[in-house]
Amino acid sequence: MNIRVASRAGFCFGVRRATGLLEAELDKTAAHPEDGRKVCVLGRIIHNDRYMDWVKSRGAIEIGREDLPALIEAADRGEPVTVVIRAHGEIRSVVQALEACAARNPSFRLLDGTCPYVSKVRAIAGENSGEKKLFILLGNAHHPEVEGILSCAKGESLVFPDAESLEAWWNSKEPSFFCEKQISFAAQTTQNLTEWKKSINFIGKVYTNASIFDTICSVTEQRQNETAKLAGESDLMIVIGSPDSSNSQKLYEIGAAACPRAVFLKDPSDTSAAAELIRAAGHEIQNISITAGASTPFSSIQEVYQAMNEQTENFAELLESSFKTLNTGEIVEGVITAITPNEIHLDLGAKTTGVITREKATDDPQAKLEDLFKVGDTVRAKVVKVSDIDGIATLDKTRVDAESNWDKIVAAYENGETLTGKITEAVNGGVIINLNSVRVFIPASLTGVPKDGDLTTLVGTEQKVKIIEIKTEKKRAYASIRAVLREERKAREEAFWNNIQEGMEFDGEIKSLTDFGAFVDLGGVDGMVHTSELSWRRIRRPSDVVSVGDKIHVYVKGFDRERGRISLGYKTEEMNPWYIFTNKYQEGDTAEVKIVSLMPFGAFAEIVPGCDGLIHISQIADHKIMKPDEVLAVGDVVNAKITAIDREHHKVSLSIRELLREAAEAAAEAEEAAEEVEAAEEADAVEDAAPVEEPAPETAEAPADAE
Repeated sequence: MNIRVASRAGFCFGVRRATGLLEAELDKTAAHPEDGRKVCVLGRIIHNDRYMDWVKSRGAIEIGREDLPALIEAADRGEPVTVVIRAHGEIRSVVQALEACAARNPSFRLLDGTCPYVSKVRAIAGENSGEKKLFILLGNAHHPEVEGILSCAKGESLVFPDAESLEAWWNSKEPSFFCEKQISFAAQTTQNLTEWKKSINFIGKVYTNASIFDTICSVTEQRQNETAKLAGESDLMIVIGSPDSSNSQKLYEIGAAACPRAVFLKDPSDTSAAAELIRAAGHEIQNISITAGASTPFSSIQEVYQAMNEQTENFAELLESSFKTLNTGEIVEGVITAITPNEIHLDLGAKTTGVITREKATDDPQAKLEDLFKVGDTVRAKVVKVSDIDGIATLDKTRVDAESNWDKIVAAYENGETLTGKITEAVNGGVIINLNSVRVFIPASLTGVPKDGDLTTLVGTEQKVKIIEIKTEKKRAYASIRAVLREERKAREEAFWNNIQEGMEFDGEIKSLTDFGAFVDLGGVDGMVHTSELSWRRIRRPSDVVSVGDKIHVYVKGFDRERGRISLGYKTEEMNPWYIFTNKYQEGDTAEVKIVSLMPFGAFAEIVPGCDGLIHISQIADHKIMKPDEVLAVGDVVNAKITAIDREHHKVSLSIRELLREAAEAAAEAEEAAEEVEAAEEADAVEDAAPVEEPAPETAEAPADAE
């Protein structure tokens, strides 16, 4: 018989992370028993009875949500307590209560072992739920992971175990129900991949605007695909796990669907069901495959493997061929299968998973692993530690990188090559730059930071450097940022002088001011704007119109390359006060002006900045005055009429008297009109008051014979 063990069987990185947090805390507690610290696990940290029994034997206490009020009360009294949240996560209200307790009690420690994949689904639930939104999850409604995810949803949410129940619910609703909602769809991280594909195919047909999030853990997906492949090639498929484990149950369902004989082993020590199948089938069973859920330690897998070997004739040979031996100090090569914020997982072609922590993957403490690596990348690393029981090989990539990249540093020094790296830390006397995983020192004087400046401003930045010194025996290198800056500045200056022409325009920045002008940075080369070029009006000093740091638009008036001098112009016709004035006012217009000086013959007034007009003494008032200051004072703001514009000599005549005359005439006309109206009204009143004469009564004519 041929026995194969799935390469992705056993602990996934999420489970390993959660159990690692718990075990590290138990180690600390064991080292300091005098502290009296209680280490509590909220729920079963993983679905594995053996593992739970083992951590309980080391002092871990399994608690439920109902125990939290008493636990928090104890923490508030100052009792040292640690609570570890399981890999499946916990409902949002419970997490918030524990976080609040940790915030107010220094002796209370909260270790969140929630799998990063689960945390991702929780965030999706929170962001895609609420008013007029419906969040749908494919998964087991009673599973703690699903309970925790749904607790993060802010509004209406639903959970379905499979595609069939989803379709039945959907078809029971009126179409108008879905028109009013934005629907989002995700899955439990360990959901059956086949059911997920059926569900999204259905959603895609009936609701084209759904937001679909593929949240099945990539490791789970790979494990399920491998199980389906192995089961299809096997005569007996053995799945090891807990009945409470969702991912273990789904592995069994996949294996049973593809293999005529499938066995679910709850207890690795009891393989009787598998042995009975072998005895019953006899020669029909030639190929046996073994896989295990994410909560199954590798020691349990080995136990089943050995038990099944007793039913075969070649256990020793198969065991040796199935498990590749790794040795400490060996350089290995593996393919990345998963990346988390804190570690990388590698397939080493063995029954041992390679793990590289973030500190051993890069020397840059600010770097994110997901930015540096991708699933499928091949990585070389040195074996630091091997644990056959856990099925983990701890690796160090930085050692391999440092050894292989030192030669590149030496070559860059010999060739004068410029290298690029990230500043990782500020130390006494300088900073450290990471160049291809090699730590290189840059003295403070060569960083480009001013003397006594803050070197921490460079930390986290990308910098170009030149290697200026090598100490081969100690494998130490020294670099300079200033050397690169000098080269770049020289190259910019050369390019600038090769292309400069009179009339060229630049957007520059004022670097410094002198009594005779302003120096402007044109992009690595400075030019000067003379004081006379800064304003159309006379100024005493450049600071009257510009300041250091100002951005101004200038043009080249002339240059001398040999002497390194550039004369710049700044004034333009559009800035000319006379141009501004003539575009704004015409003769006959009224302007608000400011009195700037008084002379015996009149007053000068500013119409627009830089352009003045004269109000002759005869035009200041509507009566004769002897001096302008009888009516006006410097700083007064008055209205004046523009009576004449001498465009040839740039002179303007103003008159206040003219406005007073016009105002008086307007007032007289208004008064005359008012008098006429009043007279007409009086005439009408007299006419209305005169008596009315009544006509005399008619006298009857006497008859002719009356005489």
